Amino acid sequence: MDVLTIIGLVVGATCIVLGQTLEGGHVTSILQPTAAIIVLGGTAGAVITQFPLQDLRRALRQSKLIFAGAMEPLEPMIPHLIDLARKSRKEGLLALEEDADRARDRFLRQALLTLVDGVDTSTLRNVLSQVIENEEDYQECGPRMFDAAGGYAPTLGILGAVLGLIHVMENLSDPSKLGAGIAVAFVATVYGVASANLVFLPFASKLRMKIRHDSLRKEMILEAICCIQEGTNPQILEKQLRTFLDQDA
Repeated sequence: MDVLTIIGLVVGATCIVLGQTLEGGHVTSILQPTAAIIVLGGTAGAVITQFPLQDLRRALRQSKLIFAGAMEPLEPMIPHLIDLARKSRKEGLLALEEDADRARDRFLRQALLTLVDGVDTSTLRNVLSQVIENEEDYQECGPRMFDAAGGYAPTLGILGAVLGLIHVMENLSDPSKLGAGIAVAFVATVYGVASANLVFLPFASKLRMKIRHDSLRKEMILEAICCIQEGTNPQILEKQLRTFLDQDA
């Protein structure tokens, strides 16, 4: 589990509640189901309207990555790629077919099989680069969905505020109903801004970071496979691969 995601959400929510308490307010005053329904329900409706069903399903599946384990470091992959380079120099490219069959990494397996097929370096690089680009586009559904929600939520908060004020104006003759209407008006704005800036937009950024990290791992594999095709010295290959660690810092 990505502990930092949980910590961030807890810290953000705690600081809001703590600030409300220090100002002399009550926690219950910001717990307004009506405001939550207007903002969160309205945001969900807007997102559903914007995206086709297949994109929504894909984005919801990706959501688990937000709370999944932390990103695996790239450095442990380097020795394995160097071993593949040494093996190919000793036994030939066809010897890597066994490694492809044993590879747990789907992209590495695909890259090795493409290499063993005997294509030239230019074709190999183009094919694998296209795979990386297509997978990035495929994975962008999740960030786009949360970005959209982060844009709609504050606006729905303003809508909730307006609805609350309308309720207040309709009941000016009944003071007992004024408090509830005003509470909904202001709390809806809080829900809209808070959900956008503490949940939706951070979730979109977190997903993009993990997608970029995954793409960087694939780019490192691509570089290693192309160098193996060209017969690059393993020591030089290691130096080239270590440049990817700086990009991942």
